Amino acid sequence: MTTTTPPMTLADTLPAVRWRDAALVLGGALLTAAAAQISIPLGFTPVPVTGQTLAVLLVGATLGVRRAVASQVLYWVLGAVGFPFYSAGEGGWEAATGSTFGYFVGFVLAAALVGHLAERGQDRSFVTSATAMLAGTVVIYLCGVSWLAYSLGVPFYSGSGEDAFTYGLAPFIVGDLIKLAVAAALTPMAWAWLRRSDG
Repeated sequence: MTTTTPPMTLADTLPAVRWRDAALVLGGALLTAAAAQISIPLGFTPVPVTGQTLAVLLVGATLGVRRAVASQVLYWVLGAVGFPFYSAGEGGWEAATGSTFGYFVGFVLAAALVGHLAERGQDRSFVTSATAMLAGTVVIYLCGVSWLAYSLGVPFYSGSGEDAFTYGLAPFIVGDLIKLAVAAALTPMAWAWLRRSDG
């Protein structure tokens, strides 16, 4: 009698061909790069509104820890060596290590966290998926705003408006709640579709 191991993530439902993981890692990096091109500069802050956080959350949930982390590291590396993968087509070492470097670190850690939770089934319903996506979003902003405070030489939060919280978090809360909800809805929808297909 043979038993099959149920898939841990959506990526594990794909045929296990030799090049699958490499293609998924590259695909996750390219998805993040594409989402970065949806970029709206705000003028008063070096941090633009982008689609990156949505991509990072989806990559984490669909690929799992190992592949999701590799995809976000690859995304950062490709941008750092000069590919125009960052927001508004930027690339190069200066952009990779500048005022938004903390967000890149946050992308890697958030992908790991969301991937870890997805491997434990938290991407199967909207409520648990939203919890995982919220945790990942918090990680992104903790890293991003902390580095922004260091890079700009301002406090993390002062209440006066001249702080990293104002420059790197406050303008993005509503948009990221929307992106979080979209990501949280997509993964259980994908699992439901797979169950119907198998059934």
